Amino acid sequence: MKVENPVALRFILQDELYLLNTDKPLYENIAVAAPIAEEATPIITEAMPIARQPEPVIAALQPEVKTLPVSFNYLGKNLKSFLVLVHYPDLEFIDEAHLTALTSIIKRKDLAVDDLAIVNLAKQVNTHYDELLKFFKPTKLLVLGNKALPQGIPPLVLNTPKSLGSFTGLYSFAFGDMMDSVDHKKAFWEQMRTL
Repeated sequence: MKVENPVALRFILQDELYLLNTDKPLYENIAVAAPIAEEATPIITEAMPIARQPEPVIAALQPEVKTLPVSFNYLGKNLKSFLVLVHYPDLEFIDEAHLTALTSIIKRKDLAVDDLAIVNLAKQVNTHYDELLKFFKPTKLLVLGNKALPQGIPPLVLNTPKSLGSFTGLYSFAFGDMMDSVDHKKAFWEQMRTL
């Protein structure tokens, strides 16, 4: 719609219009023409642009990012906060023969499988050391084999207990390596007794 007289806009547009501060000087000195009789020739004035109200700015909603709590599938009940990390790609937790050997070793320390949390890192892809600490809150850590070392763990020396802050960690051979070597079993047991 083209309006020749800006005064007519108030009759056509029922809503209130607001001018920007930069546009106000354009409208301050406009003379309003007196009503003209019908026989008179119309006065044509230059059409003034209508100041548009700025469109409301709608902030783009950012999707809320929720991190799911980390959880682990593990064997045992973690009653004594003793975390055991293993690596068995074809099994859910640990080989039966290796579990039997581990059970006989921990029995000498007055522990049972329920006192442990045995986590198969082959089934927990991209598990970070800090996630394990936050979830299990271990007082002792046993890592069986170099493939069972989680990402981000401080360097450990084979069969040498190391203080890892508020708890002690031991990195030793995997049971597959120990089952065939009496020397590996002895070295493991010597350190395990003190852990």
